[in-house]
Amino acid sequence: MAHTYIRFDFGTDEEKAQQARHKLDGWRQAFRLDKRVQYKMDRPESAVAAAGAQPETAAKPEAAEKPAPATKSKAKPAAKTTAKVAEKSGEPAAEKPEAAANSKVGLLIRLYFSSHEKLSEQRWIERIPSEEPFKSAAPRIIHQHDPEFEATDTQFESLS
Repeated sequence: MAHTYIRFDFGTDEEKAQQARHKLDGWRQAFRLDKRVQYKMDRPESAVAAAGAQPETAAKPEAAEKPAPATKSKAKPAAKTTAKVAEKSGEPAAEKPEAAANSKVGLLIRLYFSSHEKLSEQRWIERIPSEEPFKSAAPRIIHQHDPEFEATDTQFESLS
């Protein structure tokens, strides 16, 4: 089975990327394309930012766990209130939009149709880039015979 990749570069527009992801999910469910149309979000700069953010988030749960062993009956409400106060403070929520606004967002779609489904594959190759959230994202179609296919294939497999 041959497969084809479509690469979209949304720049820093996280909202458009999420709309595109949502549209792909709808198509996959409506047309039963689970194995045939797969996608992964590509955020090259946010991987570095996420690695830096993990130690901060790991330190906060430890601070919430330390008061818990003091007294069991009063510690549970105190831990819940601490968690609620941390959620309402908005500090983590304020950090996420800044990181999302500064990072580039890409979408990598793999079309994986069998040889007797060439017409379906061609229709999806034409349809996906022509729809609204995808139009402005500079679509790049990469077929199996293209020179950058191997690099794109390994990148798709490495993304989570």
